[in-house]
Parts: sequence; structure tokens; C-alpha cells
Amino acid sequence: MTAPGHSELHGTLAMARRQNQSFGFGQYRLFSLFGFEVKLDLSWLLLALLISWSLGAGMFPVDYPGLSRQVYAWMGIAGAVGVFFSIVLHEFSHSLVARHFGMPIKGITLFIFGGVAEMEKEPPSPKSEFLMAIAGPLASFLLAFIFSSIETMATANGWPVPIIGVSSALAFINTVVAVFNLVPAFPLDGGRMLRAALWSWKNDLRAATLISSRIGRGFGLALMILGVISFIQGNLIGGMWWVLIGLFLRGAAGASYQQLLFHEFLHDQPIRHFMRQDPVTVPPSTNIREWVEDYVYRHHFKMYPVVDGKNLLGCISIEHIRKIPKSDWQNTTVREIMNPSSEANTVSANMETEKLLATMVRRDTPSRYMVVDNGQLVGVISLKDLLELIALKLEVEKSGQ
Repeated sequence: MTAPGHSELHGTLAMARRQNQSFGFGQYRLFSLFGFEVKLDLSWLLLALLISWSLGAGMFPVDYPGLSRQVYAWMGIAGAVGVFFSIVLHEFSHSLVARHFGMPIKGITLFIFGGVAEMEKEPPSPKSEFLMAIAGPLASFLLAFIFSSIETMATANGWPVPIIGVSSALAFINTVVAVFNLVPAFPLDGGRMLRAALWSWKNDLRAATLISSRIGRGFGLALMILGVISFIQGNLIGGMWWVLIGLFLRGAAGASYQQLLFHEFLHDQPIRHFMRQDPVTVPPSTNIREWVEDYVYRHHFKMYPVVDGKNLLGCISIEHIRKIPKSDWQNTTVREIMNPSSEANTVSANMETEKLLATMVRRDTPSRYMVVDNGQLVGVISLKDLLELIALKLEVEKSGQ
């Protein structure tokens, strides 16, 4: 299956520190397609192995008996490769339509449940949402037709059995992908189409997202129950797979609504509304031992601005003292080891908070920044504080439903 879902599929995952849109197994850039970066999450290899094994050891020997094990194995691998490109083209169709409507797409990532086109913001209108969503199933139906035509041509002209078998399997898989994604359960494509219709009818994106995400959570629960029944009946692998897909869809549907609330909460809001005002600052002449005992142990922060009078000089954090022996703490001042203030550790008080958060959750970026206004220190903002505030806001919204 493909799980179309765009950046919302990550939901709260996208807010987790250092995840960088990863599904937990590590991501690798494969290639670029018309400006869209295609990445592979290593979890997709599990799906590829399952597809290869299911086709090579199950479907092909039953439908095309008499071939060698080696041929069946290569047919299974060819089928997995075909599914790979089918998923890429499915997500690529989403991305093309999104680009047409001015929605930036970070790239396409393949993972264990299919693929996602990483959309940076919500669609601007119900029409754009609907057209972007339906583009995926249409692409899969088109691929199914192409592979079915290849199978028909191969059969009529007596081509090798492996070509016939792989073409037939890919036609079937793409048909299943298209039909499954048309189920009106968010964040599947059908759920997005449903949300677009509700959005157009109610003229309320939040209400439309809430309804469609609840349907998505219900559909996920139904798949989990189906998986348990299959497991009890002896279909261990199939049952486990349905449970995993159901869990994923339930989580993704819930995260989608939270993502919308999160976007509304931060949209066009400057950092000054969320920063810690009147931050604890450290004089540059303070030695490391005094800093640790009088500041770190007392205030429990990990980063402190270094200020001389009204001048912001830089910042010091726990990481700065890890390579300094304790015996040298007394004779080493904060000024000697601090990082000078720069664009790497300061942000403007008027910067959009949503833009900063998108930077803070990436790998190898600071989780704390000094906030300045006209060159003067006015506060400090950290990922931890920001996420706690967002979580509190989402909890209040949830209790008010």
C-alpha cells in the first residue's frame, strides 16, 4: 500500500527532537525527480522483503508452476522493484499537483507502509486538496492499466513467463493500492477527498479534519480487529500486517488533527510570544566552577547568554565544559570557552515561530536560541519549552471538543 499523507503523516513525529522526518530506521537520498528528492527509509526494506517473499514463494509458484526456485526468486525481486517505482510515481503525482497549486514539497520518502510526499503546509483550498488527493489513485490505476496491457501483449506474443507473471502481479498490486487509498479514511487519499468535500460544505477546515480523522481512526481500529481475527484463524503474518497498518492509520489520523491545531496555534505568531523573557545571564568574567555551582545547579538551564553590561557577547552551555578537566574550572572563564553571538545561535524576536520550529527539529541544529530585538537580548527560546506549550495547547483543545 502507499500511505499518501504528506507532512501530516508525521504529525507529532515531526515535532520530536532530531527526528528530521525519519521513521526511525535512517533515511538515504536516492535521486531527484523533476526537482523532488526521493529518499528511502530503511524500514522500506522490510516491505520489499515481504513483497519479494510473498510473490516469489507464494503467488508465482501457484499461478505459474514448473519454474525453478531461482526464477521465482528473481520474479519476486522484480516485483518488489516494480512496486518501488509504482510507489514513487504514486507520490510523484501528488507532488506535481501540489506544486501546481503552490504547495512546497520537501521530497518523497519511502517507508515500511509505502510512501509519503512531504508537504510543508496545508492545501490552500478544498479544490487543491481534492485534486492532489485523487492524483495518487489515478496514477495507480494508470499503472495497473499499463502493466495489464503488458501482460496481455506478452501472453499474445508468447513472451517469457516471468514477464507475464511480474506484469500481472504489478497490475494487481497497483489496483489494490488505488482501491485501498480511495477508502474515505484520513489520511488515505479517500480521506483527504472526504475532507475536501466537508471543507467545501462547512467552510471549516478544522471541523472537516476532525470528522475525517475520526473516521480514519475508526478504520484503523477496524483493520486491527480484522488482523486479530486473521491471527486467531492461523494467518499469522497477514494478521500481524493488518494490525500494524491499523495502528499506523490510527496514529496518523490523530496526528493529522493535532498537526492542524499546531499549525493554527503558531501561524503568523512571532517568537516574542513564546520566548522566556528576562533570561538568566552570565558575566563573561565568571569562572567555570562559579558558573556551574551558581547558575547551572541553581537555575537548571542548559544554555545561558553571556552579557557584559547591555552587550550580548555570546552563550555558554553544558557542552562547552565536557572537554575541560574539573581541575581547570577555577582558572577558566566563561569568556574563554563561550560561543560568540551569531546567526547560528540568535534569532529575531519577530521571526515566525513555526519557521523556527521547523529548523529546531532538524538534525545538527541548536535546540535553544537567544532572542534579540534591535541587537539587544530580550529572551531565550528552547525546543523543550515550545513543545511543552504546544502540548498544553493541544490538550486544552482536545478537552474542549
